[in-house]
Amino acid sequence: MTGSEAPPSFRLAYVPGVTPDKWVRIWNERLPDVPLVLTQVPAAGAAGVLLDGGADAGLVRLPVDRTLLSAIPLYTETTVVLIPRDHLVTAADEVTVADLADEIVLHPLDDVLGWERLPGRPALERPATTADAVELVAAGIGVLLVPLSLARLHHRKDLTYRTVTDAPASGVALSWPEDAHTDLVEDFIGIVRGRTVNSTRGRQPEPARSKGGKQTAGKQTSGKQTSGKQTGGARRGTGGSHRGATGGKGKGRSGGRGGKPRRP
Repeated sequence: MTGSEAPPSFRLAYVPGVTPDKWVRIWNERLPDVPLVLTQVPAAGAAGVLLDGGADAGLVRLPVDRTLLSAIPLYTETTVVLIPRDHLVTAADEVTVADLADEIVLHPLDDVLGWERLPGRPALERPATTADAVELVAAGIGVLLVPLSLARLHHRKDLTYRTVTDAPASGVALSWPEDAHTDLVEDFIGIVRGRTVNSTRGRQPEPARSKGGKQTAGKQTSGKQTSGKQTGGARRGTGGSHRGATGGKGKGRSGGRGGKPRRP
């Protein structure tokens, strides 16, 4: 490497509500010489950041354009209704969309649930952001339906939430441009999928070397090399080509916060 060349790094974008801390920690343990640079981006702008080269991969909300981006679904979040602590809805552990029919339901412009038809009664105006909508909930103007992680992100002592059992859910995925499946992207795929550092999937290991420094072609049997079987590790994994979307609710393999919330 010459003095004008920068050391390699891996740029990871993530949307509000997603917490990549666990994966970042594992990355730093496995690839200490490759800095992982985190950038938070709005959910609606995540695809543009990836396609413009602003990040190597991103933790984004589904759906994504599968003609341009690869995606591995990670988990689907529980949807909750955010309400004041003295609201009548707090009498139940969970509610349905029909239970909110008489409520003013706020619908911020950065909503990530993708409603076909918003429940309840509409507000006079749509708040610009989820943060603005939370302020209106605290003021008693209406209620707000969001993924659980966003309710936790915007936690306030005067607000609480309840699970909405039949509301649309938001899925989270690892995504990257179709034409930019690099070795570092494959390394991160291995981390979010829970592969061990010695996994045969992902990058192909370097060939084994003898004491004299020469590469060996196969296993040694009675001093002779065998041929026909590859012992240097599997070919690149197919993790980047998964194209199914998550369905249903529950925790993902990644440890995402998608389970049934406890009452605060």
